[in-house]
Amino acid sequence: MIAVRPSGIPRTVFSEEHTLLRETARRFCEREIAPYHAQWELDGQVSREVWRKAGEAGLLCMALPEEYGGADADFRSSAVFIEELAKINASGPAFSLQSDIVAPYILHYGSDEQKKKWLPRLASGETISAIAMTEPGTGSDLQSITTRAERDGDSYLITGAKTFITNGVLSDLIIVVAKTDPTAGSRGVSLFLVERDMPGFTGAPGLKKLGLHAQDTAEFTMDRVRVPASAVLGELGQGFKMLMSELPQERMSIAVSAVASAEAGLNATIAYTRDREAFGKRVLDFQNTRFTLATLKAQIAMARTFVDRCIELLCEGKLDAATAAMAKLETTELQFRALDACLQLHGGYGYMQEYPIAKAWADARVQRIYGGSNEIMREIVGRTLE
Repeated sequence: MIAVRPSGIPRTVFSEEHTLLRETARRFCEREIAPYHAQWELDGQVSREVWRKAGEAGLLCMALPEEYGGADADFRSSAVFIEELAKINASGPAFSLQSDIVAPYILHYGSDEQKKKWLPRLASGETISAIAMTEPGTGSDLQSITTRAERDGDSYLITGAKTFITNGVLSDLIIVVAKTDPTAGSRGVSLFLVERDMPGFTGAPGLKKLGLHAQDTAEFTMDRVRVPASAVLGELGQGFKMLMSELPQERMSIAVSAVASAEAGLNATIAYTRDREAFGKRVLDFQNTRFTLATLKAQIAMARTFVDRCIELLCEGKLDAATAAMAKLETTELQFRALDACLQLHGGYGYMQEYPIAKAWADARVQRIYGGSNEIMREIVGRTLE
């Protein structure tokens, strides 16, 4: 049976197999995440145990070939899990970073040795990964990074600082973006697989954020961290090209999450306004409430349809950078607009952290920043106008 969204429009992007996967993902979220998320928010990070349990459930790195512990699936399977996590606002476990960003880099560009060593560990949850791109002074401008990797015999010495690293506290393996030729612009950027316990690598405590309190986000400093030449991921000097080729999938994972989050907020607010009374009648019966929620429902249905089509294009290898940027831009703008309106309809209770809408609102704010800020998304789309 094909899943049907509240608008009544069939979601043809998913099959019966995905419906069964959704039930598995939903049960996992209810059993292994929802009861513990409040404590993780206090701790500033999720448990390592939940990573291993996600691996045991077959929910990590599903797109990897079976020989590496995956299910030979495509992004549709990842999208199912991303949606189920978003429905309960499980913003702590950054599973998608590992499954849909780090693992594909190693699968697509790694050597046989790198694949055999790391991919099974990522799929099982034994190893937690991160990617270190952003620096304190560069933001979205990856061509201006100052982290250097200098050749020293059969090794490289990496020196620099990175910030806003998701999984930054728990990670064991980090893809580090560094300049190997500072004079070559984007062609001087390379990627390295760096293990956390290497001498000279220092990770700071988790950063204090407006939202995403259960997601460990940290800073790194590297002082002449020595890595073997075999730690280079892909071809030397091709890092920027590799980063650009993988960004559409990263932005689609954000878009999928954004729409599911907006829809969850809408459904929660419909239920709240149905039960809440003011001036002798249900809040849902006020025209302003009904018009606000009706508008959001229509906008979410439109966004969902576009995102589903983008998922199909991604799985067919036809999703271009500008279309992915459109999806990330519009869905994250809609997510924040929807959650802000839903919080407003909760009245004063919407500002209380005990209400899920308050946490969802705070967690959603960063969606317009990471994965490339929405200003960058507009620039990417704007280039198609000429």
